[in-house]
Amino acid sequence: MELAKVTSKGQVTIPIEIRRKLGINSGDKVLFIEESGRIYMMNSSMDALREAQKAFAGEAERLGLKNDDDVMEMIKELRKESVVK
Repeated sequence: MELAKVTSKGQVTIPIEIRRKLGINSGDKVLFIEESGRIYMMNSSMDALREAQKAFAGEAERLGLKNDDDVMEMIKELRKESVVK
């Protein structure tokens, strides 16, 4: 458990161990989420990545991509199509 003090301006220094665990660096933005009466803080970049992963879930299977070679072949085909057009 980490403890931090709130300044008169409402600012808090996030303890180094928490920053490391969340992957927060200087200049990063943090996200506060309320859920079931609790407030959670997370690295906003990581949240955006999770949302993107959810949005793409199942797409590889839908496209028949089983491995890296399949992905590379699809990219080659897409590049050929864009040059032809």
